[in-house]
Amino acid sequence: MALCSQREYCTGDIRAKLRSWSVGEPDSEKIINELIREKFIDEKRYAEAFVKDKFRYNKWGIIKIRAELKMKGIPGGITDQAISTIDKEHYRNALEELLLAHRRSIKAKNQYDLKGKLLRYGLSKGYESSLLYEIISRKFKDIDQEGHESCEEEQ
Repeated sequence: MALCSQREYCTGDIRAKLRSWSVGEPDSEKIINELIREKFIDEKRYAEAFVKDKFRYNKWGIIKIRAELKMKGIPGGITDQAISTIDKEHYRNALEELLLAHRRSIKAKNQYDLKGKLLRYGLSKGYESSLLYEIISRKFKDIDQEGHESCEEEQ
């Protein structure tokens, strides 16, 4: 209970923690059931906190967040509900900012190379390919003669 009162945990995290402490399976189930009954563990609350933190601080996209929650054993309905709390406009703006920031640190020989590197980076962060194609096509249109891209900012 002390552990769960410090931050959010899902049942999978607690089960793994109990296993690392050599707590047997029957005792683990009793402990987990008690933590759930006393509201120290709540999968919905955990999923919402996880989505919020991974999007805000780690700049993860929906695909990566969904995969991580699935690996932690969070049911799909709870995951979908938690992901739906992300504001679509804020999500799009965050991706644009992420790509613009990453663009400053990469070198590209041509437009094709630039778009490929930005696309791979966005995919590795868990963003949808269709959204990446749209933003990259709109934001990174031109490369000057020296191979430096010029960003076209929307006003």
